[in-house]
Amino acid sequence: MTTAADVVVIGGGQAGLAAGYHLRRLGLDFAVLDAQTRAGGAWRHAWNSLRLFSPAAYSSLPGRLMPPQAGQEYPDAGHVVDYLTAYEHRYDLPVHRPVRVNAVRRDGTRLRVETESGVWSARAVISATGTWWRPFLPAVPGMNVFTGRQLHTADYRTQAEFAGQRVVVVGGGNSGAQIAADLASSTELTWVTSRPPRFLADDIDGRALFDAATARRRALDAGRTDTGGVASLGDIVAVPPVREARDAGVLKAQPMFDRLTSDSAEWSDGTRARIDAVIWCTGFRPALSHLAPLALRGPRGHIPTNGTQAVGEPRLHLLGYGDWTGPASATLIGVGRPARDAARDIAALLR
Repeated sequence: MTTAADVVVIGGGQAGLAAGYHLRRLGLDFAVLDAQTRAGGAWRHAWNSLRLFSPAAYSSLPGRLMPPQAGQEYPDAGHVVDYLTAYEHRYDLPVHRPVRVNAVRRDGTRLRVETESGVWSARAVISATGTWWRPFLPAVPGMNVFTGRQLHTADYRTQAEFAGQRVVVVGGGNSGAQIAADLASSTELTWVTSRPPRFLADDIDGRALFDAATARRRALDAGRTDTGGVASLGDIVAVPPVREARDAGVLKAQPMFDRLTSDSAEWSDGTRARIDAVIWCTGFRPALSHLAPLALRGPRGHIPTNGTQAVGEPRLHLLGYGDWTGPASATLIGVGRPARDAARDIAALLR
């Protein structure tokens, strides 16, 4: 069975909902296909103590401010799930779930979206599958011989699982710092980073990061000197739990270890630490396997885009994967503008 729509949005998380909002405002016929069983996207799978980088009002999708969370300046993941669920219902977005997309192919003047439950035929497609579903693990000697527990950021839920254990947290970004701070009081913690961690000033949060990302994109588009964007400010936002652990002196990073053995981490200077678990906070990659039949990937793995539009397939837009698909487009506050632009471009194409 084949179902037709002018636009198919793949992914019902924050980027997919932002796209749906703007497609609805333009009066386009569209459907959102989401592999999850319930609303909330990747936020539904985040660890319990996760905090946003910005206050609620600065973490909003287009059209509706996120309400504040009682007692929290920086909302937790559960609050975001509630907000996204309410957002979806408020705008009556046509989200179909669970629908897992396997492939997108060219089909004459249309694109064929193949799912586990049928085929959709679309005049344009917005891919908004994010990165959470493709965690990245570095190749470190000994990973295959270590007999303790290894997990990625995407698998971490709560400190209670590791109480009293010897845990190594790998990664100098926000997830590494937040998870290390979460574990500092209940485990024998070792936090390792490839370079000394760079904390942003305490008064800098997601609002400033969005402004920095936007300024960088404007400078590059205008042919001016690269401002460095977010990377020029630092790597870690000092949300309250991270700030408290840092100020208490329990969030101190060590250099990255060189190898794992069956029960230990080892450094090149001969230092050896017995450990029970390794948590790899080593980032994610764009989840784009469903687009492989279109053969669009560039030499660095990314699909070349002009804004959100795929250079090699103008009927395809990519939304929410990072700065290469719009400044800060992987954030709640940042995805609105590229979603608007994608919807407008598609409306022009369909006309």
